[in-house]
Amino acid sequence: MSADRFEELVGEALDLIPEKLTRAIDNVVVLVEDRDPEDPGLLGLYQGIALTERDSQYGGSLPDTITIYRDAILAICDDEEHVVDEVAITVIHEIAHYFGIEEERLHELGWG
Repeated sequence: MSADRFEELVGEALDLIPEKLTRAIDNVVVLVEDRDPEDPGLLGLYQGIALTERDSQYGGSLPDTITIYRDAILAICDDEEHVVDEVAITVIHEIAHYFGIEEERLHELGWG
């Protein structure tokens, strides 16, 4: 799968998020990279201060980042349909971390 097509899938996954929630997302950048150098099997990573933990000291902070790891996702998928599903799951999973939802709860909800 081309890098451009994969980025389109990330954009489509972001479009799945209800408008009410997307309006609440602020100061976040979504990136696509090949792999996490420290954990090559990692599919996605949220780095920042969750919305639930922000306080008056947050103003002026650099953007939080959500990184989606293309090669890691492609390595576990059998076909394009599987890639579409995995990208959506990974994007929503990382957005959930932005909203302060912890890993354990995401697994309970089926977004693990």
